[in-house]
Amino acid sequence: MRTDLFDFALPEDRIALRPASPRDSARLLVVRPDDPRGLEDRIVRDFPDLLRPGDAVVVNDTKVLPASLHGRRLPRTEDGGPEPAIAATLIKRLDGSRWNALVRPAKRLAVGDIVRFGSEGRVCFLEQLDATVEAKGEGGEVTFAFAFHGAALDQALEERGDMPLPPYIAGRRAVDEADRSDYQTMFAHEEGSVAAPTAGLHFTQPLVSALQARDVSLHKVTLHVGPGTFLPVKAEDTAGHQMHAEWGSVRAETAAALNAARRNGGRIVAVGSTSLRLLESAAADDGTIGEFSGETALFITPGYRFRAVDAMLTNFHLPCSTLFMLVCAFCGLDVMQRAYAHAIEAGYRFYSYGDACLLFRAG
Repeated sequence: MRTDLFDFALPEDRIALRPASPRDSARLLVVRPDDPRGLEDRIVRDFPDLLRPGDAVVVNDTKVLPASLHGRRLPRTEDGGPEPAIAATLIKRLDGSRWNALVRPAKRLAVGDIVRFGSEGRVCFLEQLDATVEAKGEGGEVTFAFAFHGAALDQALEERGDMPLPPYIAGRRAVDEADRSDYQTMFAHEEGSVAAPTAGLHFTQPLVSALQARDVSLHKVTLHVGPGTFLPVKAEDTAGHQMHAEWGSVRAETAAALNAARRNGGRIVAVGSTSLRLLESAAADDGTIGEFSGETALFITPGYRFRAVDAMLTNFHLPCSTLFMLVCAFCGLDVMQRAYAHAIEAGYRFYSYGDACLLFRAG
């Protein structure tokens, strides 16, 4: 399909720079493609009331790494001038001391250069965090070999790193300490993401308790979100776009519980596109969900036949993004174009810290 079919104009003041407080007070747009009621304006706190007893809600328990680092290249010679500032976002751990990272400006680094991160303005048990450029790839990607290993490196990154807020937020305000909790879901446990599974940011303990009181079960899967989640599709046709692979896991007992819920008439409700993509990757043709551990690069566009998921809670996404394409596949392009037009007109807040929508799959 043509990528420009998924484009839309979004006023800049609709981009949320901070989350709603409390989290479950965010607005919720309910989209029922096959229901004459059409669109319904609610709040996230109403989510349990919009489900049925026996439904199964699936959340992503990945934990966001403080993967955004700032530093300077060390001088290549003793008499060199001021060295360039370097911004890096860690994207994939290779082993105990090596990471792949996206770097700006990558052109100022060469293999063998040393970058010193976080040497100013922060107290740390380590005086410095140095990394050697081991290799360079395309698109600003480099491989760093850090001077520390294992737990020592993890602690240094925790103290030196910032939360990797998406550019549409970080480009408009500084990342601060509040983001360390704001950009982490209450389910965060398995460390490995460089972006939050943002639909999960809306959950609070009272909301979880309300789901339990409604006899709606809650299940956890893990998908480590990569930097590709922020990227628009640049190819003119969706067939020319290649998804970044992300690692995920569905435990056998979780798969069994979800299959049992389905057999008993319950619906599978994915919280976020990450949970949905992982469940669809783990599903057989008949919709049975199996144990899964590995990478998935599933790219869902209109025409995809959903097998595992019946409804999804998700945020409002970027124009021409793989995430907007996914929701259009779930509910229909025309339906989602109308839903987004309504959300913009009604003042809904978009993107990672924004409001949410509850989508029921088109029949």
